[in-house]
Amino acid sequence: MTKLLDDASLQSALTELNSLPDKTPWQVKDGMLSKTFKFDDFAAAFGWMTQMAIFAEKMNHHPNWSNVYNRVNVQLITHDVGGLTDLDIKLATYMQKNSWGF
Repeated sequence: MTKLLDDASLQSALTELNSLPDKTPWQVKDGMLSKTFKFDDFAAAFGWMTQMAIFAEKMNHHPNWSNVYNRVNVQLITHDVGGLTDLDIKLATYMQKNSWGF
């Protein structure tokens, strides 16, 4: 069973996530790991979402997200345990590392 991250583990993961290149940091808002990604245009944003959807499906861990023009708002939480877990960090890291080039 997936376990919730304790505060120290979550802070460590946030520090590591936010050390990856980008202007917008990941944050914990309303108990979810949140970030807004900005792309050049709608096609780039949608293309990135498609790539992330394939990875999320393989993980069986799906983001809460929305897209308006060139922005994708992402919120991650492990619903079955009601909080943040390593699954959220893994998906966030993948998203962060694969947001360039779109």
